[in-house]
Amino acid sequence: MMTISPSMSHKRAVLTPNNSSKVTGRPMGNNGGSVSNKAFSTPKFDPNNGFNPEIDEGVSFLGTSGGVAGAPGVSTTKKPLSLADKLRLWRHDALMQHHYNTAQYIGDKVLSITNDPNDAFWLAQVHYQQGSFLTARNLLRGDQFEDSLSCKYLCGLCLIALEEWDEALDVVGEFNPYKMDEDVTDAVDFEDVDIDNYTDGGIKLEASMCYLRGKIYMNMNNFDRAKDCFREAVLADFKCYEAFDELITNNYLSPQDEWELLEQINFDQADELVKLLYSTRLNKLAHSSKFLENEQKLQDEYNLKGNNDLNLAKAELLFLQCKFDTCLTVCETILKDNQFSFNTLPLYLSCLYELDAKNKLFLVSHQLAEYHPNHYITWLSIGIYYISIKKINESRIFFSKSTMLAPNFAPAWIGFAHTFAIEGEHEQAISAYSTAVRLFPGSYLPYLFLGMQYLQMNNLTLAYEYLSNSMLICDRDPLLLNELGIIYYHRGELSKAEHMFNRSLEQAHNLKIDSKLYYSIYSNLAHVNRKLGNFQTALEYFENVRKIDSKDSNIYASMGLIYLKMNKIDQAIQTLHIALSISPNDTISSELLNKALSLNMTIGYENLLNQDVDALVRRLHEGSDEEDEGFADD
Repeated sequence: MMTISPSMSHKRAVLTPNNSSKVTGRPMGNNGGSVSNKAFSTPKFDPNNGFNPEIDEGVSFLGTSGGVAGAPGVSTTKKPLSLADKLRLWRHDALMQHHYNTAQYIGDKVLSITNDPNDAFWLAQVHYQQGSFLTARNLLRGDQFEDSLSCKYLCGLCLIALEEWDEALDVVGEFNPYKMDEDVTDAVDFEDVDIDNYTDGGIKLEASMCYLRGKIYMNMNNFDRAKDCFREAVLADFKCYEAFDELITNNYLSPQDEWELLEQINFDQADELVKLLYSTRLNKLAHSSKFLENEQKLQDEYNLKGNNDLNLAKAELLFLQCKFDTCLTVCETILKDNQFSFNTLPLYLSCLYELDAKNKLFLVSHQLAEYHPNHYITWLSIGIYYISIKKINESRIFFSKSTMLAPNFAPAWIGFAHTFAIEGEHEQAISAYSTAVRLFPGSYLPYLFLGMQYLQMNNLTLAYEYLSNSMLICDRDPLLLNELGIIYYHRGELSKAEHMFNRSLEQAHNLKIDSKLYYSIYSNLAHVNRKLGNFQTALEYFENVRKIDSKDSNIYASMGLIYLKMNKIDQAIQTLHIALSISPNDTISSELLNKALSLNMTIGYENLLNQDVDALVRRLHEGSDEEDEGFADD
């Protein structure tokens, strides 16, 4: 895997941040000292004296005359420390303990004394931590920073925070210049490092720069380029989890593409743990059995049972299986450790909505509004609460607020579109779902919802087109397969409709879904078989529906119709009476019952007439026999 080594690609010395785990380039200074892996040791914390880096002779780190591991620019030799070195130690100790005012005050004095670009870089780090992004950006201006990848990275972070997208792209660059550079190997000069004892715990700056480039393109609404940059980042270094998270969270990849990316990432042989962890973040519909296998392995071999991220992944699968009670329990377990786990809250809120837990929704929304009034999930929570109590207009306002705070937050956009769909405002719902399609190209849900809207508008052509696009992304969702079956049913393609409904039923079984989705699938299969003339099979499916919900008058009406077609009038009358007992104003059941009674009367009259004729014939025969006997007597 090619990585960046600025010291190899440029003759000038470069600046590097100290993250206590990674060095990217040679230290600045006249001695040109090599980087020893001793420089990667983490500063030790002394409760009385703060962070005290170990002093090792001959070790240099970012200094002009050697340095201290964890203390940028400080000499490690055993000679007395200079005034600048003492101030650097003070600055670094303050930064490690989050005394940012102290670090800024002392860092400014160090820079005035030395005028060293390293000291300017670390002062900019302090300003960035304080949120003074413009000040940090201005400190990194100048020719002395042009060749430093680390400085470009920090400068890009500042400009992203300032939302200066064009300037940030100029600093970071539109493309990765190291992508095909075979001379760029690793950020550490291995000539002076014992490779057998060296362990890389850092993130390659090449990957970090690609990640920044993706963030910039994402905010410029160039989602294709953003996706490419995030992919490039995680392929350059699998430890760049930020890029991986953006790809998954923002639905840039289809479920199948996510799993293919996982196979493309060059994990180190010893990093099976990371690959297993990454697999738990992927879409569960595509490989639910594989996910369960990996989850078990993480629990057994790596002692991660009870880990909140694993619990969240398990909850996502439970939600897909419509096991909302169990999913809610898992989410509440996570929230006990972290009441405001923003990764968990969207799923938790969805479970509360599905279970109609209005009181809990109100409580959670109130707590979020109190402690995180400006967070987009707060507004999502309030929107879900209002939609649960049927206040659609208020719900729409809060969903809209959430989308403004986080334009790339999928649940808020889907909720916003749902508010129009609930009120039957199809055109506005279609517009909102279309925005979601553009923002989240790897998600099949916006296409599915668009297809459902067009189906309600009886536009079968567009409905089929959008549902087919959804199928291209994910062909394992039972709801999607069920909707496609409905389109085939309305188009009179009954064999295709039956095939889709059977596929939907199969996927529901594979996912071990526990919900009323079976109600729709069994009901649709029953109607298809009724149309095909398979009356007995249709009745069997309706019996399965009755086991799920025995209070639906439409099911009994449909069964009554089938009994009529089978000429089982008594069963039809009995079933239709049940339908009317549930829904007395059901006109269809009333008409079918009247027809059944009429047929029953006709058949009864015919039977009675037949019985009268038979009796008359018998009496005639009996009279004839008596007359014959009389004649015989005469």
